[in-house]
Amino acid sequence: MKLRWAALITVLTLSAGVPRYASGQGTPSGGDKSTAAVLGQNYPNPFNPTTTIPFTVGDAPTCSDQGRIHRVTLRIYNVLAQLVAIPILQGTSGNAGQPLENVSLGCGQYTAYWDGMYLRSNREVASGVYLYRLEVDGRMLVRKMIVMK
Repeated sequence: MKLRWAALITVLTLSAGVPRYASGQGTPSGGDKSTAAVLGQNYPNPFNPTTTIPFTVGDAPTCSDQGRIHRVTLRIYNVLAQLVAIPILQGTSGNAGQPLENVSLGCGQYTAYWDGMYLRSNREVASGVYLYRLEVDGRMLVRKMIVMK
């Protein structure tokens, strides 16, 4: 139990120093709007056993460059920076149902789904803090989520 609290305090301390654009809150001022991305907070949070992660690619909802395709990856890590899972893209796009790893997406708003299981297994993850990282055309955004059993 002491290790869990120590890990939680470490994550919270480190996240306090994360720049605004890296924490999923938006893009840095003066940034390239065509590669803009927004990573929303997962819901529900805390969750057990499943969660949904909203994110936006490009400058949606206006989508000034609709023909542009973005390379998108979404991964979930534990506090030891070990890869835990790759969520599944939800929705009606042609890519729906596939893992969000190097997926080509146009400008728009999307959601990802995670069933709370470890990568390539049918074991549920342990309670604790996890980080999810969205990478759009090489630009990374990070947020944290809590699994509570």
